[in-house]
Amino acid sequence: MKRMIATIAIGLAASLSATAASAQATLNNVKQKGFLTCGSNTGLAGFGVPDAQGNWTGLDVDLCRAIAAAIFNDPTKVRFIPLSAKDRFTALQSGEVDVLVRNTTWTMSRDTQLGLDFTGVNYYDGQGFMVRKKLGVSSAKELNGASVCTQQGTTTELNLADYFRANNMKYEVVAFVGADETFDAYNAGRCDAFTTDASGLYATRLKAASPEEHIVLPEIISKEPLGPSVRHGDNQWGDIVRWTHYAMLNAEELGVTKANVDQMTKNDNPEIKRLLGSEGKFGEAIGLTNDWALRIVKHVGNYAEIFEKNVGSGSQLKIQRGQNALWTKGGLQYAPPVR
Repeated sequence: MKRMIATIAIGLAASLSATAASAQATLNNVKQKGFLTCGSNTGLAGFGVPDAQGNWTGLDVDLCRAIAAAIFNDPTKVRFIPLSAKDRFTALQSGEVDVLVRNTTWTMSRDTQLGLDFTGVNYYDGQGFMVRKKLGVSSAKELNGASVCTQQGTTTELNLADYFRANNMKYEVVAFVGADETFDAYNAGRCDAFTTDASGLYATRLKAASPEEHIVLPEIISKEPLGPSVRHGDNQWGDIVRWTHYAMLNAEELGVTKANVDQMTKNDNPEIKRLLGSEGKFGEAIGLTNDWALRIVKHVGNYAEIFEKNVGSGSQLKIQRGQNALWTKGGLQYAPPVR
């Protein structure tokens, strides 16, 4: 009996040791490479888009830069890999990218059947419709019999079918593989309406020859919690990606900004001291230095700063915070405390 218990104990210890080694695999690999590889959108204004010189900007891009800042104290140590909706999960599963931050909806099947873990929601969205003003409709309920352009292989296509079936309406689907070709088809008049996440509607409308001739209808027909994902089983890496987002939210809530973060290190508020690493060893617990959150805010900013710059009042999109306001201001963005 004692021999059996000893054998089980040895096996359990070996299993735990293997799990611990696996849990550190991605972080160690990133450190050895000297940069983070981030799966990104092929080009969505406000979220992930490169300019002619290859400089990337966007809300998702800044989350990737924040992860790099937490690890390297340098937000430039990240390489962006543009991925289509069709290829994004395979790229993460295969190890081509370390993290996928590409306006991807968190669903049960994606979370449980693809070998992935979603680490949080960095943008709460919902699917909507865009039409030409000359179509003369003001509600999605008036689209009975319309042709609708959508992207294949996405939750958008499935939500479209659910919405029309639930409202006993008929429609003609005009589907394409790529996001650009889907909008181009709508822009060329090949369909009456274009549907995607509401954030994407505002972004793609800017590409139209005359943006003012198009309107976004008021209906939001789905829940689209968009967030980063990592490979299943690498718990330490998941913690790093998850708490990078939480650090930016907590910084906003505590009034810690890119401009005042150095000054805030002298603040006596215990929550700020824990966040910025002057109290406790919270960074070490996830394999980073204790000033990990300070690095994030100093190099990239808090959540409000990256939101306003990329998709909010300081951007072309002018999207209101809405659901993405902090929980203290009526929104859904809420971070657990650092303690």
